Amino acid sequence: MSGAFPLTAGLYLVATPIGAARDITLRALDVLRLADVIAAEDTRTARKLMEIHGVPLNGRRILAFHDHSTEGTTAHLVTQVREGKSVAYVSEAGTPLVADPGYELARGMIAEDLPVTAAPGASAVLTALTIGGLPTDRFLFNGFLPAAHSARQSELAILRDVPATLVFYESPKRLGSSLVDMAAVLGAGRQAAVCRELTKKFEEVRRGTLAELAEYYQENDARGEVVVLVDRAGAVVTGAADIESALREAMQTMRIKDAATLVAGALNLPRREVYQIALAMSADD
Repeated sequence: MSGAFPLTAGLYLVATPIGAARDITLRALDVLRLADVIAAEDTRTARKLMEIHGVPLNGRRILAFHDHSTEGTTAHLVTQVREGKSVAYVSEAGTPLVADPGYELARGMIAEDLPVTAAPGASAVLTALTIGGLPTDRFLFNGFLPAAHSARQSELAILRDVPATLVFYESPKRLGSSLVDMAAVLGAGRQAAVCRELTKKFEEVRRGTLAELAEYYQENDARGEVVVLVDRAGAVVTGAADIESALREAMQTMRIKDAATLVAGALNLPRREVYQIALAMSADD
């Protein structure tokens, strides 16, 4: 326990491994060993991690805290800190709050002017950026895209011209359809990388254009946790034919209003202008 230190009262947000159990910091182990209270997104995973690293519970109970926890659970943990106790919180894997629970708990502590600190560590976002082969000087983490096709395309349209590498989490079951939508909205020729099972035995990074990756994952099942990286957009010159072509395709499955919103976002054009073109096209049909 060399280098360990007594914990003062406060909330400690502890990053945990996303795969390899040894990807945990010495400080994180100290916090788990010394905290008065331990809360976790998944109590079984937290208990197993502590067992692997020889961190005893010493009679402490691990309290469940996840997306479905009540305000009463937050209030209880806030009270623990207010009474002078240290509370360690761990998500199932990775860094709390980053597409994982913990935000409401942290906000509850901050609202009461109580200390909140972090024991940083593993993160699928940063791991994917490190090995994905795309620019890392500027990136935007968007978490999970909507499951519904039209909602997903609309969100992608908003992101189309963001001057940064885009980072998404995705379900392996939706990966193929999401890549198809990315190719359609962001551009089939955009460079991308699919990072799967990071730090685990079957870690895989597949790189290529969005069109190539969409084709591959429509024909091949993906397994495990997935991070998708998409390169930033280049300059695009859009003509009237491009607008009408995009509208014609979108209007096959969407209302005029929704199609105009999608195409305007995808082509970085004023929505009102695109909507008027869509109305004119509809009147001519």
